[in-house]
Amino acid sequence: MAANTIVFDPDLLRRYDRPGPRYTSYPTAPQFRADFGEAELRDAATASNGDPIPRRLSLYVHVPFCESPCFYCGCNRIITRDHARAETYLARLYREIALTSQLFDRDREVIQLHFGGGTPNFLTPAQLREVVDTLHSHFHFSDSPERDISIELDPRFVSTEDIAELAKIGFNRASFGVQDFDPDVQAAVNRIQGVEETRAVIDACRAHGFRSVNVDLIYGLPKQTLEGFGKTLDTVTDMRPDRIAVYGYAHMPHLFKPQQRIHPEDLPDPQGKLALLQLAITRLIAAGYSYIGMDHFALPDDDLAIAQSHGSLHRNFMGYTTHADSDLIGLGVSAISHVGDSFSQNPRDLAGWQAALDEGRLPVFRGMRLSQDDQLRADLIQSLMCQGEIPMDALERRHSIDFVRYFADALQRLEPLERDGLVRVEPGRITVTSHGRLLLRNIAMCFDRYLDQAAQVATPRFSRTV
Repeated sequence: MAANTIVFDPDLLRRYDRPGPRYTSYPTAPQFRADFGEAELRDAATASNGDPIPRRLSLYVHVPFCESPCFYCGCNRIITRDHARAETYLARLYREIALTSQLFDRDREVIQLHFGGGTPNFLTPAQLREVVDTLHSHFHFSDSPERDISIELDPRFVSTEDIAELAKIGFNRASFGVQDFDPDVQAAVNRIQGVEETRAVIDACRAHGFRSVNVDLIYGLPKQTLEGFGKTLDTVTDMRPDRIAVYGYAHMPHLFKPQQRIHPEDLPDPQGKLALLQLAITRLIAAGYSYIGMDHFALPDDDLAIAQSHGSLHRNFMGYTTHADSDLIGLGVSAISHVGDSFSQNPRDLAGWQAALDEGRLPVFRGMRLSQDDQLRADLIQSLMCQGEIPMDALERRHSIDFVRYFADALQRLEPLERDGLVRVEPGRITVTSHGRLLLRNIAMCFDRYLDQAAQVATPRFSRTV
């Protein structure tokens, strides 16, 4: 898939404007069931240990706390300035680490550790060191130079001295939220953040040997203009982060209470939102970034771009990653695990997560075991989202199917997208075109058996957050 071949067609994007899954998993989280609990997770872990070559492990730690609310946010977080709550949370987290680690053979290497949130740097560097040390005492961490220890950071609450301490702990990747540097936008979303404080911590990451820095931006926020967002894009590309994610804001105040503080009349109209996206794509590609897919851009020498060129890129609940050959273990409130052919999720509420651990139980409140059909479609969608193609011949070999016969209904749903030039059906493969690269999820939805496919075809519209 050519890295920068994107055709931005506003009319086509508007016609396909419909909400859809982001496919950080297949099946997606709404399909998880309450009849999958602790016993089922134990069975899945035992089975994964018994694989002829057990997969390596990726660990995810969720830190739910934030000091102040960003009005656009739809994350699972708890607003508090009481840092004493962190100690209470960590006490339960260490119980979960101890219980969970017992499920996995000690010789299975940890190749990746990621802290997400919330705001992970709500924890002090000393507390983060304690968490990492606790994980080291219960899991076997790889010594490979490919090992990633990454963290999401709020530049408003981290110092250059903190970055130095994080480097000593072993962190080698960082992601910073920026969203927009325009003062009017920042006031409208309750996130006041300076350019220089952000630049200082990014520079500190480089000075202390971090292998990669990511910056998150959002388009479609209140008060955003092409001129203001253009300045933000120029400022960020001048900082030269290795990766940039540009997410579309989805205004759903009925689901996310903080968004009720945003005035709908301040939001750009659909045409204006598309113009902001087009500006971002144009500026980032002109600045030398490659489009990876689903909001993500990377410099050509970044590991994501290299993995995509080698066919080894992977997508999971942490987004795009280079570690396809690993089982994911989620720790903390709301965290999701993907172990073997299973998904499982911890309670989304703090009280439920705490109660399970206080009773000595693994805090699993829902999940699912993947059927053979689920695994086939997950394999297909993974290839589509990461490589921009559906390798029909390879899927036939791996899953012992006749692709055209098995996916007859899906291929019928795909026909309008093919006529619109989003995909090209070739011998042995289906390839996403330059017109379709911004509509990957719409293509994937044709192969998602859990969706109301008839409704999809009847009203094709553009995915809400590209």
